[in-house]
Amino acid sequence: MLKLEARPQPSQVMSLASPLIALVLTVLIGIALFALLGKDPVKGLQVFFVEPVKNARALSELAVKAVPLVLIALGLAVCFRANLWNIGAEGQFILGAMGAGWVALQADASSSKWIVVAILAAGVLGGMAWAAITAVLRDRFNASEILVSLMLVYVAEMVLSYLVYGPWKDPQGFNFPQTITFAAPTKIPRLFDGMRANVGVLLALALVAVFTAFLFRTYRGFALQVGGLAPAAARYAGFSSRGALWTALLVSGGMAGLAGALEAAGPLGQLTPYVPVGYGFAAIIVAFVGRLHPVGIVFSAVLMSMFYIGGELAQSRLGLPKSLTGVFQGLLLCTLLACDTLIAYRIRWTGSAKP
Repeated sequence: MLKLEARPQPSQVMSLASPLIALVLTVLIGIALFALLGKDPVKGLQVFFVEPVKNARALSELAVKAVPLVLIALGLAVCFRANLWNIGAEGQFILGAMGAGWVALQADASSSKWIVVAILAAGVLGGMAWAAITAVLRDRFNASEILVSLMLVYVAEMVLSYLVYGPWKDPQGFNFPQTITFAAPTKIPRLFDGMRANVGVLLALALVAVFTAFLFRTYRGFALQVGGLAPAAARYAGFSSRGALWTALLVSGGMAGLAGALEAAGPLGQLTPYVPVGYGFAAIIVAFVGRLHPVGIVFSAVLMSMFYIGGELAQSRLGLPKSLTGVFQGLLLCTLLACDTLIAYRIRWTGSAKP
């Protein structure tokens, strides 16, 4: 029989190299997948790993998709390090978009450009409010934050649909479920003319530095991580588990809400039922591939964005289904989990099984 046996001391080098090994394995499996589908593997890899970075415009589109992934994953990293499993960042993303959209709908062409600050603040508050529901139920009734946060995603989707099909529907929109296009002053400023990348890129990089300092240079960040790794030791040291719960979930929800606000007032410019595109779920993979470290999250978010863009290009150029994006994301997560398992455990042969 084969048996998994814990290694006395897992290799730190292999632990750091695990995401790279997982990426190589994902690429190799991808080559085999393209061949099975009757497509040229070279062209297949090109649309995933070359086209998204071939020029400035492509890099701009890469940044548009990477920013929400970075922001959401930063918040999730805080939760996961505190041993709290917020699986509902997609719902918090949607509430952030709705909060930002509500403020944007109050503006007109004469509004000040500073309304963008209020829009982003509304997004953060919307995400925090939605995460607070999970925090209350976990705090007061010990409900599973996994189930609660996940179920709230579907509630958020229904609320968004109700608004864009009902009270917020554009009366001049030819009966399409969408709001009016937001006024020009509400749009997130772009970094370069003719490209969609906006100041969210700079904001995301600044928050990477803030979260790095918070997690590894502050007392509060230390308390959160101790509570996640050793709850008994945290209680003995006087760290508040309740405070960690609320801090982690509110920070995570606020970051997802900020991502939703940047998306609604940035590339989209209005609200539709198609605001949720799975960033909240993809960011879970981003957080783990980035080893729950803010700097690692940046690199894994860029990789995940390449999968998004590659999936779209594979659909238009190679005639493959767009769901190939999810296939590559799933492959990356599965190979990473396999690598991590073999780093922490070794396989032993224990002899034939007894009847």
